[in-house]
Amino acid sequence: MADTDVRERALHTAGRYAERLGWWTVANWVLLVTAVVGLALTAALTTLAEDVYESVVDADGVALLDQPALDQAVSWRSPGLDRAVTAYTDVGGPIGMPLLTLAVVAVMVWAWRSWTPVVLLVLAAAGSLALTVAGKDLVGRARPPRMFAVPPYESSPSFPSGHTLNATVIAAVVVYLLLRKVRRTWVRTTVVVLGAAFALTMGLSRVFLGHHWLSDVVMGWVLGLAWATVVVTAHRMFLAVRREAASRGAPATR
Repeated sequence: MADTDVRERALHTAGRYAERLGWWTVANWVLLVTAVVGLALTAALTTLAEDVYESVVDADGVALLDQPALDQAVSWRSPGLDRAVTAYTDVGGPIGMPLLTLAVVAVMVWAWRSWTPVVLLVLAAAGSLALTVAGKDLVGRARPPRMFAVPPYESSPSFPSGHTLNATVIAAVVVYLLLRKVRRTWVRTTVVVLGAAFALTMGLSRVFLGHHWLSDVVMGWVLGLAWATVVVTAHRMFLAVRREAASRGAPATR
């Protein structure tokens, strides 16, 4: 009920300016403002995560969670498995993820004749990158010792896991876009399961290779889901404004 009231008030406010600016302009501003405010809130969550991390370290919680997870990962390694997981984790890297996202966007634009996937995924990727950079600079946590890592080694700060955060955001937004188009229950279920599996396994691959502590990955999942929720909410608000325009007889937009 509270969410409905907030949305109705937002639509009423948008309507007050619609006649002057035009519904299409208002809808785009709603999308932009919602995303900016949501990014600020998610960035605040990153700051909170730093405080939580410091508390965990002070209480020796890292030794209770991160080190055992790393030790278990080391015990499962083998040359063949190491190569396979390294190849997989590269899909979520600074080269692999943009290429994968570009391919997905191209297919969606071609199939749906819509620029919505471009707008949402560019917005999602930009926010994800900003959160990753800000989080690493803010916390500055060291990665696991190289003696426990599988090469090639990485030297940037460890917290949060950028691979995990980016994979979670992109997977969540792609799942959202697909669920808007597919109707069969088994297809929708498959889409959700595959999206969740991609984000989950990408994060675990970072722990397996010794490139991140488990808590880095967990925070990557949390921040990724938070930012993806912001992007989806912004788009839902955009659609709501457009529906309001249609109900008032404003010119249709695409």
